[in-house]
Amino acid sequence: MSFNIALSGLAAAQKDLDVTANNIANVNTTGFKESRAEFADVYATSVFSSGRTKVGDGVTTSMVAQQFSQGSLQFTNNSLDMAITGEGFFALTPDMQSRDLTYTRGGAFKLNKDNFIVDNNGNFLQGFAVDPLDGENQSVSLSTTQPITIPTTAGAPRATNNIFINMNLNSQELATDGLPFDPTDKGTYNHSTSITVYDSLGSPHTASMYFRRTTTAPPANSEWETFVVWDDATANPTIPAPTPPATRNPNSWFQGDNLVFDSSGNMLTTPAVPTLRIPFAELNDPNNGYLDNGAQYQTDIVVNFRDPSNTKLPTQVAAVFDPTSLSQDGTTVGSLTGVDIDSFGRVLASYSNGDSAYLAQVALVRFANVQGLKQVGNTSWKQTINSGEPIGGQANNNTFGAINSSALEQSNVNLTTELVDLISAQRNFQANSRALEVNSTLQQTVLQIR
Repeated sequence: MSFNIALSGLAAAQKDLDVTANNIANVNTTGFKESRAEFADVYATSVFSSGRTKVGDGVTTSMVAQQFSQGSLQFTNNSLDMAITGEGFFALTPDMQSRDLTYTRGGAFKLNKDNFIVDNNGNFLQGFAVDPLDGENQSVSLSTTQPITIPTTAGAPRATNNIFINMNLNSQELATDGLPFDPTDKGTYNHSTSITVYDSLGSPHTASMYFRRTTTAPPANSEWETFVVWDDATANPTIPAPTPPATRNPNSWFQGDNLVFDSSGNMLTTPAVPTLRIPFAELNDPNNGYLDNGAQYQTDIVVNFRDPSNTKLPTQVAAVFDPTSLSQDGTTVGSLTGVDIDSFGRVLASYSNGDSAYLAQVALVRFANVQGLKQVGNTSWKQTINSGEPIGGQANNNTFGAINSSALEQSNVNLTTELVDLISAQRNFQANSRALEVNSTLQQTVLQIR
């Protein structure tokens, strides 16, 4: 009996050494969680045996339990590196159509040849679909996750439909005394600014806006005429289109509504907020020379004298001309310039044309019993009966934890503690070896009795 007890002690000590050695070997493994060998004594008895004199039958390994304590963060220069501070796991699939999910804390991600976010083994990182504008997720069910991809272009070009401008016109400027407007003569207007707009093929054009004062003296309200000139090269077409002067001037500019201000410098908005409309038929007409690349506009371009949110209007006070906001809604084809991931796991792509769009939200998963997960290698786990069902969710919600971009979670192994445990396991192995040796000596002695 003592022989078997010593053998069980040797096996337990060996298991302890193996676990400790594995922890030490993975001290620099990203997302690794240390293990702890847990033992229980072996005790067997029957109804008719005397429990008061029963000796135990040795030791057995009860469980090799992983310890899911938080590892420290190591910051990197790769925005696709992610670390979780909390209880969550990343969800991975081996291919795009598979629903065979594995879970990991190792966040060393990168792009594959098809621009999908993958780990070092090519497994696809799963995410939730989101609204491209505000990043709000549409579902947190694991059945709706999909591999996250990073498009390298911003998609098809979009022709400009609206220009938004909000500014202050200097009330100290004098009227131009009825001189005809000429964009080449600074004496015929008071202020000007310009913005780049795009046609249906994504080609850029310059829309130059001019403002000139027509009245200055009270009690009349101050009025400003508005004009737009389309590209310097097409400012004087050879064959002007036969359109009314209010829409199209023979000198190739477009005139809009007058801006009228009261004595307090506020713009009057009755009967409507002033606009300047550039008719798409004028732009598309090949005789006008506005477009020479085959592009076509489908709607008019409207210059809105307000900000995009329609909360601020132009003013006229004694201050310099100041366009406080100037924007338009067209884009050209843009190339990817950057990827940012916030603490909620929302992936935002930025492009060279100024566009930005939310692509997905990194899915996080938690379990009722993380120690019930089954290790499958590559710092990954799978669910079991003991772990419970995976629960999907978003970062910064409940106990899922926050996502840290440009960071990796280091192993939670404490090397000093492991080295001490290694010495302890070695001593334990030596002691059980000695017990085995003593037992062997005793048996040899008995065999030598004559």
